[in-house]
Amino acid sequence: MTGDLHERSVVADTHNDLLTAIAHRPVGQWVPHFRDRWLPQLEAGGVNLQVLPVFVDEVFRPEGALRHTLREIEAAHRIAEANPGAVALCGNGAEIDAALDSNRIALVLALESAPGVGDDVELLETLSRLGVRIASLAHFGRTALADGSGEDATGSRLTRAGVEALGEMERLGMIFDVSHLGAAGVDHVLELATRPVMATHSSARALRDHHRNLTDDQLRGIAANGGVVCVNFFAPFLHESDFTIDRLIDHIEHIAGVMGILHVGLGPDFVKEVLADTTPPCCETQAVEGVPIDQFLPGLEGPAGLPLVTEALQKRGWADDDIALVLGQNVLDLFRAELGATR
Repeated sequence: MTGDLHERSVVADTHNDLLTAIAHRPVGQWVPHFRDRWLPQLEAGGVNLQVLPVFVDEVFRPEGALRHTLREIEAAHRIAEANPGAVALCGNGAEIDAALDSNRIALVLALESAPGVGDDVELLETLSRLGVRIASLAHFGRTALADGSGEDATGSRLTRAGVEALGEMERLGMIFDVSHLGAAGVDHVLELATRPVMATHSSARALRDHHRNLTDDQLRGIAANGGVVCVNFFAPFLHESDFTIDRLIDHIEHIAGVMGILHVGLGPDFVKEVLADTTPPCCETQAVEGVPIDQFLPGLEGPAGLPLVTEALQKRGWADDDIALVLGQNVLDLFRAELGATR
């Protein structure tokens, strides 16, 4: 049965921007908002392992980027400290296992595009000390470290500082995240990386030709590197118009077929509630990178809907063991091996 399989599996969500929504609120609301709004959703969805990206909205860049980065990291620490029986902020595989063994949700901090770092690569060590274990170097646009996928026409690889950042992350035991990175940048990372990388929220370009998705060659490269690609649920990145869970399963099946079942995970990127919390009614954005932002998969607008993925994979005839790998075991295995593993 779907419920039994989902409940006994490790469910890992590698991209939920809930910290962005929380940090937009006054500090006194951080903990109650998480406890009242987000924790029940995570529990309803069976989430055991939650990656928390630190995303800095454009309005704070560049001058306030580092300040807002630290604000979100502080929010994560306060959430964990105020809910010790429900969640734990984890820095390595042993801490994740301890959280799971005590029926708590393991939280892992990530940087999305790292605008607070700029080209001061030494700050990665500072952020590592604060608990950050995953990082990407760009969003849609250009940073001091790399170009995002929206800048693909430039054909840009990592900058000199970006190459240094990759090496520093590998030294610190941080996982490099290629989601949002430009196509040439992904290829550059795969040329240089000596440790597995991941895509925390990316889908298949062969099924939906959008620059935010990964090509089959990139998927094969990440698999050869030992990494994991976690499929993005954002509807317009899955199909031009058929915004249904079947299209999500198509991407999961395609990526598993190209990379192998051991290299696939879930990176939902649930943005509906985050957008509602952070976008003023006066100036609501209707589209980003040429796609509408108000289209979502029915039932998968938030983490409470994650059991629907298990159900849909079962309907496609997937074996329970393979479903469990995709739901979270592959990500857990990667984190056990790589997080905090310094050299």
